[in-house]
Amino acid sequence: MAKTVVVCGYGPGVSSAVAQRFGREGFAVALVARDAKRLAAGAAALEARGVRAAAFPADLSDEAAVVRMVETVRAELGAITVLHWNAYAGGAGDLLRADTAATRAIFDLPVTSLLAAVRAALPDLMKQSDAAVLVTNGGFGLSDPKVDARAVAFSAMGLALGNAAKHKLVGLLAQQLKSLHVYVGEVMVLGAVKASAWDDGTAKLDAATVAEAFYDLFSSRSDVTRNVG
Repeated sequence: MAKTVVVCGYGPGVSSAVAQRFGREGFAVALVARDAKRLAAGAAALEARGVRAAAFPADLSDEAAVVRMVETVRAELGAITVLHWNAYAGGAGDLLRADTAATRAIFDLPVTSLLAAVRAALPDLMKQSDAAVLVTNGGFGLSDPKVDARAVAFSAMGLALGNAAKHKLVGLLAQQLKSLHVYVGEVMVLGAVKASAWDDGTAKLDAATVAEAFYDLFSSRSDVTRNVG
């Protein structure tokens, strides 16, 4: 049976490498983000490598748009085998100064929209023996005084809260979906990735290394969280 991976939050770093890695294994690839031009270019590059790929522009912070996206992917590429959630937002950098709307929005992408995507894809995932939900997370979500100090210094307090909530959600979903034979796991990226938005020219971590960790999690299903970096 043909397999499809949905890459949510597509960009030039980890998500691009994940798309390529799963594409090499014969997966059809759905690329999802707001930038239609970037998606089209990414899909064309994958097609040039012999990978079936398509672009699905969507605002992943909009729960209804997430559900519509999943339905469209299913209609165009077939049943979803892997949902890869790479979307994140960095608002409310200073929690004491952020307004109420920005504070509430912290959890839109890492919790509310991720849950919407999982719920929408679940009918497909439950029918396949190797289904998976794979989540990109970041080290700011770790509970550690030094990490917290860096999040404050970098005005990334909202991102840190969102990552922490996402980490907990991954663990909860991993337990709940285990009985349905749907694997849930995350890669916790502990450093800046080359060519990503966090790369100031000094990043040392290759996106391909992170993508390989994701594929190993998908294949082995041995861990819920894998730290890389």
